[in-house]
Amino acid sequence: MMDTKKLTFTGLILLLIAAGAYVWYVALRPTPPVSTSTNNVSEVSSQTYLCNDDKSIATVFYKDDTVALPIANEPPTPNGSVHIRLNDGRTFSLPQTLSASGIRYANADESIIFWSKGNSAFIEEGNQKTYTGCIVTAEDSGGLPRVFENGSDGFSIRYPADYGVNTDYQYQAFGPGKEIGGASFTIPPAIAEGTNLSKDSYVSVEAIPQTQTCDAGLFLTDSGQGINLHEATEDGVTYSVASSTGAGAGNRYEETVYAIPGTNPCLAVRYLLHTTVLENYPPDTVTAYDRDILLAQFDAIRKTLVIGQ
Repeated sequence: MMDTKKLTFTGLILLLIAAGAYVWYVALRPTPPVSTSTNNVSEVSSQTYLCNDDKSIATVFYKDDTVALPIANEPPTPNGSVHIRLNDGRTFSLPQTLSASGIRYANADESIIFWSKGNSAFIEEGNQKTYTGCIVTAEDSGGLPRVFENGSDGFSIRYPADYGVNTDYQYQAFGPGKEIGGASFTIPPAIAEGTNLSKDSYVSVEAIPQTQTCDAGLFLTDSGQGINLHEATEDGVTYSVASSTGAGAGNRYEETVYAIPGTNPCLAVRYLLHTTVLENYPPDTVTAYDRDILLAQFDAIRKTLVIGQ
């Protein structure tokens, strides 16, 4: 009889423990915090965009690391935001909103909308695009303070302050009607002074529209000595590279083209080195230019190219 009472008492104790555990799990267990506190907001990145009409946008992107509970049959709630400063002095802090394509940020009444996709962006104000053709600019690692932006072809690039810029540049070696448009950045005369380097040497960014493929061979004519075409990868960027040389009347022309496969229009950076033959000058009147230093500067310019397509 005592054994039966003990078993009954033990069963009641176990039942009470189980009931208490159930109540704690259903009603009293802690839930993941859902907070609107800004303590969980962290900076992701900051970028500067150059836009058409000499406009610019400075941005700082943030994300909210707060854990939000999912809502059934609803898309995830965006957790980003951006602070923008326009070149006219206005500033806005915009939360990220739902978007089918690209990343969209807007204020409450959607009078200001900032769209970003890859390295490009634009701003809408009152259903009008007020900042267009905006491309991210590379940071200046030193000696390249100026930036050129081309919103239609989708790129930006840095260059030294003393280089000359030609925004109407055309590469004409293919003949009339086959010019390749772009922008060129010509060395300052001081670099060539007293050397066999010609002051018309330059770096250019060029674009060929509506091509099925994009390789450097599209940008060079065969000067009779052949074109060396190969691929190269630098700093994670794969280039199609072509080079050629030409000579005549005591002049030598060296061209190297770095095309970006997959771009449309097909984009490429060209180096053109125009030199003269040292032996054609009286002794001790002209020195050989420093090829390594010049190519290092050209390389530094090329590596700031940002594609916004």
